[in-house]
Amino acid sequence: MAFSVALQIYSVRDYAEKDFKATLQKVKELGYDGVEFAGLYGYPPAEVKSMVEEIGLIPISAHVPLAELLSDPDRVVSDYAEIGCKYIAVPYLEEDRRPGTDGFMQTIQDIEALGNIAKKHGIQLLYHNHDFEFEKINGEYALDVLYQSVPSELLQTEIDTCWVNVAGVNPADYIRQYSGRAPIVHLKDFVMGSGEKPEQLYELIGVESEESAEQTESFGFRPLGYGVQNFPAILTASEEAGAEWIIVEQDSPSMGKTSMECAEMSRKYLKSLGI
Repeated sequence: MAFSVALQIYSVRDYAEKDFKATLQKVKELGYDGVEFAGLYGYPPAEVKSMVEEIGLIPISAHVPLAELLSDPDRVVSDYAEIGCKYIAVPYLEEDRRPGTDGFMQTIQDIEALGNIAKKHGIQLLYHNHDFEFEKINGEYALDVLYQSVPSELLQTEIDTCWVNVAGVNPADYIRQYSGRAPIVHLKDFVMGSGEKPEQLYELIGVESEESAEQTESFGFRPLGYGVQNFPAILTASEEAGAEWIIVEQDSPSMGKTSMECAEMSRKYLKSLGI
């Protein structure tokens, strides 16, 4: 399988907050080809561009909160274009913008407008899902409604395989559904006990909770290969769907390991599969 492999820097944010450049260097040493940003830790775009060029990492994409994108779309998108990012992903929806609220249709309109602005700057907009987009609207998953509503040239998928599975949908099947529209796939492993999903599932960009998902009894993030995901099937589906990049993400460390150790375990697992 001819994938390039990136790490979502949010996975090792505790390292990045202390020394961003050293963190990028370590990510390269672990065998990652590129990175997906989740903020620039106070560095100007030109300096980040120099960092990744010097280290030899490809700045493939960035997670940028919807509110930040909407605040000054041209400036925000041009900053990531300057770094060299090919993609920007909307990473998360606040509760008042999610399916089942009055704000969801406005969200779809906003995403389409941002897709047009991104195109102007040579960037492809993506949407990174969680499980709440699998609420149904008139019998269809809200995530499918989003992708049906916005033309594929303006919005492509960044399917997060963990949250698809948590929603009760087969990740490999769902990736195949978006063949030709799935340039990047997020790989994330987890364990989940029986019963209801915990209240605090998300400890994500701008959504730090007092009780992280890792601390719940019924749910925990894991390095790739240490949870319930069938990655051989997911990777086969990703290849068939035309994905060029797979991105490792682990929202919080586990198994008594540091976040960087978890990132290393995930990369070693992918290498064991020949990737």
